[in-house]
Amino acid sequence: MTPATANIPNLQQDIHRAVRDALAEDIGDGDITAQLIPQDREARARVITREDCVFCGRAWVEEVFRQLDPALQVIWHVADGERVTANSTLFELAGNARSILTGERCALNFVQTLSGTATTAAAYAALTQGSDIKILDTRKTIPGLRTAQKYAVLCGGCSNHRIGLYDAFLIKENHIAAAGGIANAVRQAHQIKPGALVEVEVESLDELRQALDAGADVIMLDEFTDEMTAEALQLAKGRAKIEISGSVNEARLQQLSGLAVDYISSGSLTKHLRAIDLSLRLQSDD
Repeated sequence: MTPATANIPNLQQDIHRAVRDALAEDIGDGDITAQLIPQDREARARVITREDCVFCGRAWVEEVFRQLDPALQVIWHVADGERVTANSTLFELAGNARSILTGERCALNFVQTLSGTATTAAAYAALTQGSDIKILDTRKTIPGLRTAQKYAVLCGGCSNHRIGLYDAFLIKENHIAAAGGIANAVRQAHQIKPGALVEVEVESLDELRQALDAGADVIMLDEFTDEMTAEALQLAKGRAKIEISGSVNEARLQQLSGLAVDYISSGSLTKHLRAIDLSLRLQSDD
């Protein structure tokens, strides 16, 4: 784990739960194929990546084999957040052959998904290198892997938005309509959870002015043109942070990197990931 984990509540508990559930859905009442192997057979295995990536997932691998077989040894060749090239060895396993093969798919599923997330985040972070812009993830994560993907985003060099619905306010169009306007929504937010960050999503410069007057901490500009964004930055200077969201892909990110916005958020960090191609090869210790 890296120091970044301090920003993600319940991560350790979530790792245990996610691994437990993944093993249960895969193994069921027993790995019948592993029973083809003598129970006392010892083996070694090597896991490689078939493509360049930013690695993430050590704690999940260790938890898989801790729950399956605490005697099995994991030998690491990389750390979370490390850039690795194709055909590099990520880690080795040594111990009971049945345990290695039973846990293989669960362990690789976590690594391929989290490394895919970290690799995507690293590509986005590179596009704003040299600026003060922070690229944020969203809640558009794989169900059950919220904190895992949030951690992977940090490993890739981007930052986390709120973890869930409980740690910060994000007041959007429907909230505004149901609460009776931006001013009412922001005022109630400060009353409900004093000290919590209050962010308002706006679709026009008029709504931006309302959010500023109401005392929002962060204002999210939804589908603003570059001209509108420039005016919004002038209006908000010294009063609120500005976040850009909506249709943010790599090409758009390059365009936005020249603007003096504080944050750019993109669901693509976690929902458009492509799993990294990994391979495990077993060698029997005869």
